[in-house]
Amino acid sequence: MTVEFTLDRVDFVALNGGPQFKFTEAISFNVNCENQEEIDYFWQKLSAGGGSTGPCGWLKDKFGLSWQVSPVSLGDMLADPNAARAERVMNAMMEMDKMDIGALEKAYAGK
Repeated sequence: MTVEFTLDRVDFVALNGGPQFKFTEAISFNVNCENQEEIDYFWQKLSAGGGSTGPCGWLKDKFGLSWQVSPVSLGDMLADPNAARAERVMNAMMEMDKMDIGALEKAYAGK
């Protein structure tokens, strides 16, 4: 009925609540990546084997679990007090499937 596992030194316990509880996107994980290589790696690995990709860095793995693979810097860019910068980054992200750090940084800089 339960399983214990560790991801990035964080302990989790998952519980099988029975058939009345459906698996939905309400359960999701975020992978914060330091660079584009990490984004590319996790994007490929998590969507492999029957997974599917979607907008804004979201994907589903082969089990149907939702993940968002995003750069660590995204939060700071979106929270910038300069609303024009944050809006440019948000608009750029909305056009992406897999996140592109270079394109996000260019949007942030207004280029």
